[in-house]
Amino acid sequence: MDLTTVQVLGVVFVATLIRSAFGFGEALVAVPLLALFLPVRVAAPLAVLVSITIAGVVVAQDWRKIHVRSVGWLAGSTLAGIPVGLVVLTSGHPQVVKVVLGAVIVLFSGYSLVGSRPPELKQESRGWMVVCGFCAGVLGGAYGMNGPPLVVYGAMRRWTAQQFRATLQGYFLPASMVGMFGYWMAGLWVAAVTHYYLLCLPVLVPAIWLGRVVNHRLHGDAFLRYVYVGLGAIGVVLLVQSARG
Repeated sequence: MDLTTVQVLGVVFVATLIRSAFGFGEALVAVPLLALFLPVRVAAPLAVLVSITIAGVVVAQDWRKIHVRSVGWLAGSTLAGIPVGLVVLTSGHPQVVKVVLGAVIVLFSGYSLVGSRPPELKQESRGWMVVCGFCAGVLGGAYGMNGPPLVVYGAMRRWTAQQFRATLQGYFLPASMVGMFGYWMAGLWVAAVTHYYLLCLPVLVPAIWLGRVVNHRLHGDAFLRYVYVGLGAIGVVLLVQSARG
C-alpha cells in the first residue's frame, strides 16, 4: 500500500465520520484534501461515490426517521436552483456570489450561537422548503456544496440529531446519484476512481458505524451548537476561497 493510498484512506475515514455523525460537513474535508494527493478529476467523482455509499447505508439504517415530505420539496426545489448555480459558475463574477453566501452563512451561524435562536418552524413550511432547496441547488450547481441551506431549514424545524442525519441522507442519496451519472456521462468515472473507491470500502464501514454512535449521543441544544459551528466553518471556507480567487 503506497503513501497516496494511505492518505486517501485517512481523508475518507475522517470525512465519512463527520458525514455519518452530523449528516453534512464532509465537503470541508473530502474533495479539498483528496485533491492534494489525487487529480481533481479523480477526487471529485470518488467523493461522490463515497457520498452515495454513506447515504445509502444511513437511509437503510434509519429510514423511519426521514422527513419524506421535506426531502421531496427540498429535492424538487434544488432541481430549479442547479441551472442558476451553473450560470453563476460560468459567469464573470462567481466570487461575488460566494462572498455573499459565505457572509450570510457566517452571520446566521454567529447569530444562532451567541444571539437568539433562529425562528422555529412548528410544522413543515412549503415556502421555506422551496427557498432553502432552491438555494441548495444554486450552491450545488456553482460550488458542489448543497448542504448549508438544508441545514438552516433543519435547524429551524428543530430536527433531532437522528432526524438531521437521516433526512439529509434521504436528500443526498438521489442528488449524489444524479451527480455521479453526470460524471459518467462526462467520461470522468475512470478506472482510477473505481480503484480507490474499492480500496476505501473497508474504511467506510467502521467510519459510518462510529459516526452513528456519535450521532445517537447528541441531543437538543448541544447538537444544534455543533450544527451552527459546522455551518460557520463552511461559511469561512467560502470566504477564504473567495479571497484567494
